[in-house]
Order: sequence, then C-alpha cells, then structure tokens
Amino acid sequence: MTPRKKRRLMLLLVGLLFLGGGAALVLTAFQDNIVFFYSPTDLATKQVRADQRLRIGGLVEEGSVVKEGKTVRFKVTDTAKSTDVVFTGLLPDLFREGQGVVAEGHYANGVFTATDVLAKHDEKYMPPEVADALKKSGQWRDPATQGKETGK
Repeated sequence: MTPRKKRRLMLLLVGLLFLGGGAALVLTAFQDNIVFFYSPTDLATKQVRADQRLRIGGLVEEGSVVKEGKTVRFKVTDTAKSTDVVFTGLLPDLFREGQGVVAEGHYANGVFTATDVLAKHDEKYMPPEVADALKKSGQWRDPATQGKETGK
C-alpha cells in the first residue's frame, strides 16, 4: 500500500470514528429527554424505574381531589385502574374531577409524583394518548358525537 493510500485510509477511519462518537452523543442526549406515556393500567402491569421520567394520563377520578395547602392529591383513572398522584404547585384553571388530565413526573412506591399537570382545554380536545387508553378500556365517548344522540 502506498503512503498516499495509507494516509487516506487513516483519515477515513478517523472521520468515521468522530462521526460514530458524535452519533452516540446525540443518541444519549435524546434518550435523557424521552418521556414515555402510560395509562394507570400500564403502570400496574409494567415495570417502571423510579428515576424514569414519564407521563400518565386519564380522567381525574370523582371524589379523589384532596388539597393540603399547595399540595394536591388526586387519582387518575382509565376506568379500569387508578393511580394516586401527588402534585405541589398551581393546577390549571380547567383542572377538575371527571376531566381529562396528563401529568408528567416520576412513579415510585405506587404513587406518581407530578412535576407538571395539564388539563384538557375544551370540550372536544383529548390528548391522543389518553383517548387511546380510554378506547382500550372500552370507555371512550367520541366528543364529536357526544350529545347528538339525545338531540342536545
């Protein structure tokens, strides 16, 4: 092999090494920012690490909201299972029992500790993940047709 070809091969290998290292760094950074969505039934059936950031969605269970100063405890349900949620902070104005909600945080020891809580913003909106979980549980009511059957 001539010195010129050897030098080109070395440059190519070094370039591929840098490219692979950069790709590994990017993928590692993305992995830290990935947030998985779970329904209460998913949380009951799947293993979740305590340090894993995730989202839980469903409906706020009727009669479950308890306010203790700035801390609010409530249950999120997909009508099959419920999960206890603890949140410290200001809740959205539209947060109430029976409404759709998505909470982001960590799940450990059977309690979901939320850092963010999002409530649905109008009568027709439902986060796709929450709608899918309700469809799986058989409790889905299509907002577009809701109230039309009875002429409301």
